[in-house]
Amino acid sequence: MLFNLIIGGLLILVAYLLGSIPTGYVVGRYLKGIDIREHGSCSTGATNVLRTVGKPAAIAVLVIDLLKGAVALALINMVYFFAPQGFLPAQWHPWLITGAALGAIIGHSKSIWLNFTGGKSVATTLGILLVMNPVVGLGTLASFGVILGFSRIVSLSSICGAIAVNVLMIALSQPAAYSIFAALAGLYVILRHKTNIQRLLAGIEPKIGQAL
Repeated sequence: MLFNLIIGGLLILVAYLLGSIPTGYVVGRYLKGIDIREHGSCSTGATNVLRTVGKPAAIAVLVIDLLKGAVALALINMVYFFAPQGFLPAQWHPWLITGAALGAIIGHSKSIWLNFTGGKSVATTLGILLVMNPVVGLGTLASFGVILGFSRIVSLSSICGAIAVNVLMIALSQPAAYSIFAALAGLYVILRHKTNIQRLLAGIEPKIGQAL
């Protein structure tokens, strides 16, 4: 049992470290020589990269941040697929997936390499959902896309996506561990958008392409 706990803890730690990869910060430093945390919304996510560095850089950051979440969960699945039977208890699988998912999300927004600062974890959460349950992931992406198409406001679309993922988890009768993840991750993403919500209520939240 102790061995199982150590392996499980190490997998969650690896997920956190994957999430901690400071993609937006590295891109800002490499392409413009800036600390992106000192510009725009001060986030290291793709939306702030779009505002401060440009579209190609933002696309690269979006894809890599998405992959960070996807790879974190794929590693758990690979261990269960390739390791000898009994290496990890089968009943732990959904809970380790949930632990790794939360680790990656926290890593992205509280990166060990950036003094525990970072982005808002939206892209990383989407990558996680696409591995956890592709239908939920695509449904969440669709809700994000619809709201973005109407509003042109990324933060509002992200908040709506955080709500939609909970509805989809319940509607598709997902395991309890995944539903708990959806509730915690959704709340976390919304809380990370606190200043955006204040600007939305004040009617001053910028749309895509507008400066903050």
